[in-house]
Amino acid sequence: MEIDLNADLGEGCGSDEALLDLVSSANIACGWHAGDANAMRDCVRWAVEKGVSIGAHPSFNDPENFGRKEMQLPASEIYAGVLYQLGALSAIAQAEGGRIAHVKPHGALYNQAARDPKIADAIVSAVHDFDPSMAVFALADSGLVAAARDAGLTAIEEVFADRGYQADGSLVPRKEPGALLDDEELVLARTLSMIREHRVQAINGQWIALNAQTICLHGDGPHALAFARRIRAALDEAGIDVQAAATVRG
Repeated sequence: MEIDLNADLGEGCGSDEALLDLVSSANIACGWHAGDANAMRDCVRWAVEKGVSIGAHPSFNDPENFGRKEMQLPASEIYAGVLYQLGALSAIAQAEGGRIAHVKPHGALYNQAARDPKIADAIVSAVHDFDPSMAVFALADSGLVAAARDAGLTAIEEVFADRGYQADGSLVPRKEPGALLDDEELVLARTLSMIREHRVQAINGQWIALNAQTICLHGDGPHALAFARRIRAALDEAGIDVQAAATVRG
C-alpha cells in the first residue's frame, strides 16, 4: 500500500527544507498569494536535492488575502494567470535541473474550481496548453478532477486529514466551526482511515467515500513540523510507502 504526501511550500512558514524530508510532492507557491523568486528557487533546489516531485501552486493574484478570497474573473484571465505562474516556476525548475510534474491550485482558486466548471476548464486548459504531461492535484471527487480527465490529463485526487468535510464532499469553509481539526490523535486516525478505507466522516456524521491518492500535509503553524513528523512516522510504522503520485513524463 502506498500514498503520496504533499505539502504547500514557499509560503513563508520557515519549515520548507525540513518538510521536504517528509513529503513526496511539493506544491510551490508561484508569487501571487505568497512567495517570490528567491523562495521559489530555494524550494526547487531543495526538492531536486531530496528527490521530491515538484508541483506548481498557482492562485488568484491576491497576496493581501493569501489567495483565500473568492473572485469572479473571466475564464481568459484565469487561464492567463495560471500560465504566467507556471512559466515562472518552470523557468526556475529548469535552471535548477528539475521539472514541474504537477499543478495544484491554491486557496479560493482550488475550492472554486472544485464546483465551477468554467474555472476548472480554464485551469485545465492552461495546464494542457503548457504541458499536457503534467498532472492536476484536485479535491477528491470534485469538478476539477472530472475536467482534468475529460481533457486527457492525469488527475490526482487529494484529501485533507486536518480539515472538516461537508456531506457533499467539499471542505468546510475556514471561517466556519469544524473547518480545522487540531486534535492530533484524531488527525492521525483519519489519515490512516482515508488511506485504508477510502472514506471520511463529515461534520454531520455521514461517511463519505473518497479516493485518497495524495494527502495534504499542512506545514504552517508553530507545531506543524513536529506533527508532520508524527504523521510520516505513523505511515512508516503502518507499512505505507510514501511515493510521489505524479512523475515527470516525456
